[in-house]
Amino acid sequence: MSGKNVTATRMTLLGLKNQTKVAQRGHKLLKDKQDGLMQEFLQIVHKAKALRHEVEEAIRAANASFLLAQAVMPKSQLENTLSVPTQKLTLSVKTKNVMSVRIPVFNLKTTGNALNYGLVQTRGELDIAIREFAKVFELLLQLAEIEKSAENLALEIEKTRRRVNALEHRLIPDLQESLKFVKMKLAEAERSAIIQVMAIKNMIEEQEKAKLAKAA
Repeated sequence: MSGKNVTATRMTLLGLKNQTKVAQRGHKLLKDKQDGLMQEFLQIVHKAKALRHEVEEAIRAANASFLLAQAVMPKSQLENTLSVPTQKLTLSVKTKNVMSVRIPVFNLKTTGNALNYGLVQTRGELDIAIREFAKVFELLLQLAEIEKSAENLALEIEKTRRRVNALEHRLIPDLQESLKFVKMKLAEAERSAIIQVMAIKNMIEEQEKAKLAKAA
């Protein structure tokens, strides 16, 4: 909005004042939201970093345990043991609202026992490896949940930032410029009206003086 494209009236002035107040209040609310989102985002990023390190360590330990199991068990026996799944996993996904951002929540349910195989033909090293891989899977789900939350928050932060910038650098300055223009035009009109009134008053006074002089 350019100041030169508005009509300089009292109603326009009142409307511009109201629009400016609303824009400034909206800017403050969005700025507060942006700050809150940034705090939440940084906390999640720190959690994700720590959890990613934990996942890497868990994968390293699980791989080492499985390699040990492979070393102490015949290949055919190991393949037969792992060929039939004995545990069922069910993953449900819900969302929660954090400052108008949809955050995923994963819920993993397990039925059965992953170690439900013949223990006579297997070794304890395989049991350890399976338990450690189960732990890796749970950690990976937690990491996926946190990283998706960080992604959604980042998108909302960027969207909020664009709105804040649009208000701060475009809309509010334009409204203030228009407000200044209307005030200036109204002040000029008021001064012009006063000058006209004074000129009319002087003219009337001169006419009255002329009448009195003629009568005398």
